[in-house]
Amino acid sequence: MPQILVVGRIKAEGMAILEGRPGLDVRVVDADDSAAVLEAARTAAAILVRTTPIGADVIGAAANLRVVSRHGVGYDNVDVAALNARQIPLAIAANANRISVAEHTLAMLLALAKAAVPHDSAVRAGNWAIRNEVRAFELFGKRLLLVGFGRIGREVALRARAFGMAVVVHDPFVDPAALAEFGCSAAPALDAAIAEADAISLHLPLGAATRHVIDARRLALMRPGALLVNTARGGLIDEAALAEALARGRLRGAGIDVFADEPPHPDNPLLAEKKVLLSPHNAGVTDESMVRMASEAAQNILDVLDGKLDPGVIVNLGSVAGEPS
Repeated sequence: MPQILVVGRIKAEGMAILEGRPGLDVRVVDADDSAAVLEAARTAAAILVRTTPIGADVIGAAANLRVVSRHGVGYDNVDVAALNARQIPLAIAANANRISVAEHTLAMLLALAKAAVPHDSAVRAGNWAIRNEVRAFELFGKRLLLVGFGRIGREVALRARAFGMAVVVHDPFVDPAALAEFGCSAAPALDAAIAEADAISLHLPLGAATRHVIDARRLALMRPGALLVNTARGGLIDEAALAEALARGRLRGAGIDVFADEPPHPDNPLLAEKKVLLSPHNAGVTDESMVRMASEAAQNILDVLDGKLDPGVIVNLGSVAGEPS
């Protein structure tokens, strides 16, 4: 009987998918008990995991492992190289949080454009006169640069265009014809696109090629009144450089949902910067998305057992197929 290891608690809808399949032994292990995770993995055919690290030790111990299924789209916590060495697929809940993250991105853009936080604080402090400072501006007619145009980036584009923004995209892996379908134009040269943008939103995975893709040099290219939003992955932005750029007035504001270290260390300079709108890596965490994540992650496991997993949700497809990923 195949054993399915669920690391941590997930929504009941996801558990129902697994427990409703006859012939499976579904076991839930405390996400914070690394020893229990390692022990349970030894007999697991599949591991469904949220943010608990699944390292080479766990993967090496799991002799029967056929798939690791992520409850979400990021997979920084999974040792992909260890999976590749055994040609084991890593599946993600590819569509689960795209709407939630896209809405959060627009919420940050709107809050920054309308100076929502300082206005709220001023009213509470009795500073009604702040309305005369005219801190807010419209998104209508502004140029939004999307760096990355996957599932979430496309949802952001749809919503930004509904606000009347001109959306340009830097993503060398996307056919320009696909951009046209979303009413977007291509920005082949990232530096030039950054210099022309009124707002920039990042929608990239984190890797060697994308770490600090927004660094001090590129921050210096931004317009003084521009906005920067990151709801993708911590590490895409050099946080110290961003804090310095904000302090010097290099850009108007930033919305940061993800950090290089989570939770951020108390001495992270962004925590003291009033021009930054912060959230606790919860852009993709809504009632609806959590149900979808649990359901998709569970279904991906069943699809592996049935031999019909959608290649579109496998992040290491090349290695699973015997090719370099």
